[in-house]
Amino acid sequence: MSISRRDFIRIAGLSTLFGLGARGAYELIAPGQLEAKSVPEAAATGKRWAMVVDMHKVDADTARKCAVACHRLHNVPDFANPVNPKYKVDPEELVRWEVKWIWTDHFHNTFPGLDQQFQQERLDKLPFLVLCNHCENPACVRVCPTQATFRREDGVVMMDMHRCIGCRYCMAACPYGARSFNWRDPRPYVKEINPDYPTRELGVVEKCTFCVERLEKNLMPACVVESKGALIFGDLNNPKSTVRQVLRQSYTIRRKPHLGTNPQVYYIV
Repeated sequence: MSISRRDFIRIAGLSTLFGLGARGAYELIAPGQLEAKSVPEAAATGKRWAMVVDMHKVDADTARKCAVACHRLHNVPDFANPVNPKYKVDPEELVRWEVKWIWTDHFHNTFPGLDQQFQQERLDKLPFLVLCNHCENPACVRVCPTQATFRREDGVVMMDMHRCIGCRYCMAACPYGARSFNWRDPRPYVKEINPDYPTRELGVVEKCTFCVERLEKNLMPACVVESKGALIFGDLNNPKSTVRQVLRQSYTIRRKPHLGTNPQVYYIV
């Protein structure tokens, strides 16, 4: 009997889901627990979350602090600095293994097609903070065969990591390179595990979640707190929100808007 690639992935996904029925689904990513998909009452005040990155206020030190705060909170592995030396990774493989939720890149990589020969020199030197764009029309969601990645009602694009079968379709579909794949068990590369957030396992995709675990406590994302005003976060549906006020007053650009994904991260340049 023959079976197509599409059918194989569908069966594998269903097998994974039903196979988890006898035990807690989140045991695979313990310690810690993921919040449910439904938007709790505390987070329901935000109907359409968005972020503005003010590049007039972002420097290398600010960008570093934002990344450190995010990665520490969410147990993001640092393959360059393993807890135990026996887990050390070949330097040539570090780029491949790297897991990142928020990081920096050059202007021409962040906004391909927008750079020009005689543009402001400062743009070439700025460390542009990049992360998941939490698109209104996310390509990653459309291609996921197990619905491991989904978009919440408040606009946050999430990863249900116990459903992920590691097919990496979402990574191929994302035009922003915002997703990372765990080619190795990430736990030996987390220096201090935060018990309040789940760790991952080998073969799972992960990315920025706009700190939904903080939003549900009416707290700002960790990177926003560390940015000291360089990152502005809020509800686009609220005309009185800070993020709406900033967008009204400032010219902003977004990454690859022509693709129709409608990214919800804006940049003041």
